[in-house]
Amino acid sequence: MKTTRQSAPKHQPKGVSLLYEDADILVVDKPGGLLTMGTDRDKSRTVHSILNDYVRKGNPKSRNRVYIVHRLDRDTSGILLFAKSEQAKVFLQSDWENTTKIYLAAVFGSISPPEGTISSYLTENAAFTVYSTPDPAKGKLSQTVYSLVKEQKGFSLLRLHLLTGRKHQIRVHLADKGHPVVGDRKYGSGHASYATLALHACSISFTHPVSGAQLRFETQIPALFSRLVGTFHLPEGK
Repeated sequence: MKTTRQSAPKHQPKGVSLLYEDADILVVDKPGGLLTMGTDRDKSRTVHSILNDYVRKGNPKSRNRVYIVHRLDRDTSGILLFAKSEQAKVFLQSDWENTTKIYLAAVFGSISPPEGTISSYLTENAAFTVYSTPDPAKGKLSQTVYSLVKEQKGFSLLRLHLLTGRKHQIRVHLADKGHPVVGDRKYGSGHASYATLALHACSISFTHPVSGAQLRFETQIPALFSRLVGTFHLPEGK
């Protein structure tokens, strides 16, 4: 499998870090605080609008555009994959169960056991809050695999592998377990507040929609994590 870390194109869009680009896909590193795409309630600048401007190269009449394959929460940083055609988007989404997404999260407390799988049925209420329900008819099965990387100073650093990709899945699952993500103001009530959400999408592995090549991309880990738990080493391949 080809792993790409520092092949970033020379010309960068303003506001996100472009890790890779070819005729069919774009891979970017999203900063925390930026929406993936606009919503009915929020029309602010987004990764989607930034990349549309980028591929149109300043020509508002250009038909070039990017297509959203998946999303990250506004406050989550890390890797996002976009397609340059409807066909590429459809392929990537239809092959999503074969796509591997690895996250890092710093949570409060000492997690036990040090590795496992969190499963629940997730649903959303009228206030846009996601929660676990015991009723399979009301929620979608959601599974998060976690393993402890390091524990220090009342925090646990976790490596997370999403088996499903529901809205707010990691944040709800870890809060359910009694270890909310540091900086999670929505699901971490009752814990000391931190300005930045300690959740980062650090790598993605997938099949290229045209060439069929197996690709893997990584990002640099934000300094926030080492500030919370000190130096650490991730398993080979993150």
